[in-house]
Amino acid sequence: MSRVRRVVVAPDKFKGSLRAAEVADAIAGVLAQQPGLEVLRHPVADGGEGTVELALGLGFDPVDVEVTGPLGRPVRTTFAVRDRTAVLEMSSAAGLALLPAAPDPRTAWSATTYGVGELIRAAVSRGATYVVVGAGGSATTDGGAGAVEALGIDVAALGRHPHRAGRPRTPPGERLAGVDLVVACDVDNPLTGPDGAASVYAPQKGADPPCVAALETRMTAWADAVAAATGQDLRHLPGAGSAGGLGFGLVALAGARLASGTNLLLELTGFDVVAASADLVIVGEGSLDKQSLRGKGPVGVARAASARGTTVIAVAGRNELSELEEREAGLSKVYSLGDMESDPAVCMRDARRLLRAVAGKIADDWG
Repeated sequence: MSRVRRVVVAPDKFKGSLRAAEVADAIAGVLAQQPGLEVLRHPVADGGEGTVELALGLGFDPVDVEVTGPLGRPVRTTFAVRDRTAVLEMSSAAGLALLPAAPDPRTAWSATTYGVGELIRAAVSRGATYVVVGAGGSATTDGGAGAVEALGIDVAALGRHPHRAGRPRTPPGERLAGVDLVVACDVDNPLTGPDGAASVYAPQKGADPPCVAALETRMTAWADAVAAATGQDLRHLPGAGSAGGLGFGLVALAGARLASGTNLLLELTGFDVVAASADLVIVGEGSLDKQSLRGKGPVGVARAASARGTTVIAVAGRNELSELEEREAGLSKVYSLGDMESDPAVCMRDARRLLRAVAGKIADDWG
């Protein structure tokens, strides 16, 4: 095997353990000690948590605002701006991490994206004409009803109880004037059905089976009402189910468009330039699983790099992919922290140490 000369370390976060930059530092720090290796750190995000941090690292300016949290209480959050571009994270206004306690059926049912709409309004009020909304990490399954209400849509006319009454209303389908609103998705799920927002993701947000069924019923009624009002039925649009259906609401009622979060952020960060002459790209995230294959960061990066003929390997806290799925994702090999430590709690607590140990194995195998 020829000696690797240039290595690009491009992981996403290890959720609940380390930020993407910390993962990159742990791996790159070991590899950089190997003679003859040029190691470049290039942490990535796919539209979920870490998206704003990534933008700030690229020279965007932070803007602090107060918006409505997922359960209605105010929360402080930050978005990123540069010139007329704004980058927002829906999770910073409606994320699981903002719940005061563990999610349960009550929070799964009531959590709102209203604060996401307020974030969009705040960005536009600062002159942004290109607004990227990172969709991921949500506590919500409201189909984006809260967000579009905050943008002025009369959700009561569409059969939904408004979060706040008395705001000026905008006709459904009328986009924000002069604004290119993009929802950066890390999944391609539709809004409803067995692969939809409620069925697949609501259990992670505290919903028990009866709550999942109720959410699916509410989502179906919402999709029916929106289709009747706009003349377009977008419930099956890939990505409509992202962030509890936020993608659906913003596309159908606020003139937004959906884009691959991974591809969009790779473009923003200049990944193609960084990886153009790489011999090896290392991707990673906390869990490689079936959901990863639906467009999440590491697989998106792997597919982009392997399409250029670059060898790509992955580091994961746990790996649930078969060897065939790994190859189809563009991965030559996957290193799992779970192979070194069987206790998931220890893996999360000692992720930095385990990542350094894995980096040593990578140096032995690929250096």
